[in-house]
Amino acid sequence: MPILGDPSTSEPAPGRPAGSPTPIQGEIVLPEPLGYRLKRRLLGPPLTNYQLKSERLSKTMALGVLSSDMISSSAYGTEEMLLILLPLFGMAAYTILLPMTAVVLGVLILVTLSYRQVVTIYTKAGGSYVVARENFGPRIAQIAAVALMIDYIVTVAVQASAGTAAITSALPRLTGYSLEITVGVVLVLFFGNLRGIREAGRAFAFPTYFFAASVGLVIVVGIIREALGDLPLYNPVQPGAYSIGHGSPLLAFGAIYILLKAFANGGSSLTGLEAISNGVSAFKPPEGVNARRTLVVMSVILGTLVAGVSWLAHQTHAVPYYSGSPTVISQVAEAVFGHQWWGRVLFYLVQLATMLILYTGANTPFNGFPFLTSFVAEDSFLPRQLSKRGHRLAFSNGIIVLTVLSLALLIGVGAHVEKLIAFYAIGVFTGFTMAGFGMAKHFHTHRGPHWQTKLALNFAAGAVSLLIVVIFAVVKFTEGAWLVVLVFPTLVFALMRLNRRYRAEAQALEMAPVLSPGTNLPRHVVVVLVDDLDLAVVRAMRYARSLKPAALRVVHFVIDADHARELQARWTAYPGVDLPLELIDCPDRRIPQAAVELASRITADNLSEVSILLPRRSYSALVGRLLHDRTADNIAQAISRVRRAAATIVPFDVDEIAKRLLDRAAATADDGARERVGGPTTRQVSAERARTRSLLHDQPIPTAPDASSADLDQSDLEPEELATTPIGRVRWRQRVQIEGQVRTVRVAPVSGAPALELEVFDDTGGMSVLFYGRRSIPGIEPGRRVRIRGRVGAFDGHLAVANPTYELLPSD
Repeated sequence: MPILGDPSTSEPAPGRPAGSPTPIQGEIVLPEPLGYRLKRRLLGPPLTNYQLKSERLSKTMALGVLSSDMISSSAYGTEEMLLILLPLFGMAAYTILLPMTAVVLGVLILVTLSYRQVVTIYTKAGGSYVVARENFGPRIAQIAAVALMIDYIVTVAVQASAGTAAITSALPRLTGYSLEITVGVVLVLFFGNLRGIREAGRAFAFPTYFFAASVGLVIVVGIIREALGDLPLYNPVQPGAYSIGHGSPLLAFGAIYILLKAFANGGSSLTGLEAISNGVSAFKPPEGVNARRTLVVMSVILGTLVAGVSWLAHQTHAVPYYSGSPTVISQVAEAVFGHQWWGRVLFYLVQLATMLILYTGANTPFNGFPFLTSFVAEDSFLPRQLSKRGHRLAFSNGIIVLTVLSLALLIGVGAHVEKLIAFYAIGVFTGFTMAGFGMAKHFHTHRGPHWQTKLALNFAAGAVSLLIVVIFAVVKFTEGAWLVVLVFPTLVFALMRLNRRYRAEAQALEMAPVLSPGTNLPRHVVVVLVDDLDLAVVRAMRYARSLKPAALRVVHFVIDADHARELQARWTAYPGVDLPLELIDCPDRRIPQAAVELASRITADNLSEVSILLPRRSYSALVGRLLHDRTADNIAQAISRVRRAAATIVPFDVDEIAKRLLDRAAATADDGARERVGGPTTRQVSAERARTRSLLHDQPIPTAPDASSADLDQSDLEPEELATTPIGRVRWRQRVQIEGQVRTVRVAPVSGAPALELEVFDDTGGMSVLFYGRRSIPGIEPGRRVRIRGRVGAFDGHLAVANPTYELLPSD
């Protein structure tokens, strides 16, 4: 395949004269890297930005799509309260369950009334994060951001684990594989969302209505059978079930603690309430009105299901099990439908509906978490990579982060809902707290009709939610809430520090001096750093010529003297190269530091700016990491700190050319045309030299000195005894003797006038030493100490000695 931009490979179309106008070239097909081909095979073809369009949802469709997370929590809310109450209160737990459920539903009503105000006012992008950001500022809003992120992460683990419990309740033989099944489901959701699953459409609305209808049927049939007096009653003392206590006075401190703990567990039924506020913009107009009505219907359905399941659990004495299976809701369904064939069919349908809605609820965070992190990243509180859409228009980085964290939580804790609940409600109710207090501040600021009532309502919702956060942190502290209590402020602090870093960078960019077009520096110097003589270097020099600099220098930092001598010999012997090569000593092998020193010396006059060109040979990702370093990147990063200096990496695709050469060699071997070659033939050398000359088609830069004979008097260089003068004290036209170390050697190419230029430094400074008519001097190389005698003149604006007498000194 021809190299793009290579004029030597361009050929006129058949029948078209060379140089005649040609049509505009159509789409250029480039070879795709292996990683992209694998991504395309796994995820499908990329979606274009034109395919990113919002699908407006009706109230019916939105109820099914957005409420699966919340309504599905009715499948485990009652069970979470019972597993706390039964060990202490015994059979009285079934009586306490009903008022405890009533308290949870009271909180549901209060929070729902608060969120009705949220979806009415924030119709573009709702949720507690936006409410807190608009009313308390972006920094305080990070409390809501962290709360929601924790909520989303735990929701994936809880919902997926509860869905697996529904499966194992119907198929008990799978109980031992609960964790594996749950991890597999999360990975399937991860893969599906990377492919671009949308939380819209009948496929995601069906499980919500299916579950509501199935559990609604259980409740109706159960109440009818209770009225008829034939509803079965379980014996709660069962192997593997939670133990039944012997009762305790309700006013005892321990009893109050257990009641608060059960209430905290029951609060998990309210998770998902925020989904409507996060998706207001997806509703059909009028968005606020439709979202408010959908929110009310969703809360009514949830309240009905939670109340019905709690009532039937109270009547049937369903008991939770340590393994999580069978679940309370499955026991209620089995008791209601009985063991006849039609009852078993209905039982399995209920379990299927429960599994579907719980797994669908586990998918909800894969839409909410990436959008939330993209909002926070746009506000510069999270890495900006989280605001970028991926291959299939999803926020892929956010999906990956969510998957990794949720899997870590599952593997660390296990697929047990009762253990995961300890991480749950703090994030959920912190979000409710920020929304309630934020809306209270909104009405206090903006007033409006009935603002006092609305302020009091939202303040009460915030206060109650804050109380639940405190209760949960206390009663669940030893069960895992300590980790949330520790991580929560740490994450908020980390987000603040990240934002401070972003703001500092933005301020630095805004305050950086900007040169207007009329104040460009008068002298532009281009330096090409080379480590070898090959096509990559030649192309970099060609690009350097196109910049039309005032001065063009080619520099090699000497870290290996043998390699430097070999490169110097090749450079001077190759007729296709017409730029002088400078060898600069780098005894400590810190090439980035040497590049910084070089750039600083060039720009020290405050009249010059320098561009450092770095030829970089590009290889395939695997080969490049294994066989080659990233020195060019390190040099570019170091140069960026120097004022009036810029670094440009000039890439050259070696991998593609290497493939072509290997293919050509294979074809030659197949044809039996392989030859033994001890070195390049005359024809090959001539072709390569012609090739190099075509790449370097500009006129060579003159290497003759810009000094007059008066400046560099070569007639007074006869030997004489002179005292050694420090270079820093040398004066123009003075005959001197200096001693120092050769730091730079500049060699003129064959096509230029023979000249050898040195830079000699001692502790006080440096000066140039020129040898005209010579391309090399044995023993003179970077790092060598020399003694120079001659008359001082000027060269390129600096002190210099031309054609002096010299003496090589020991290195010490």
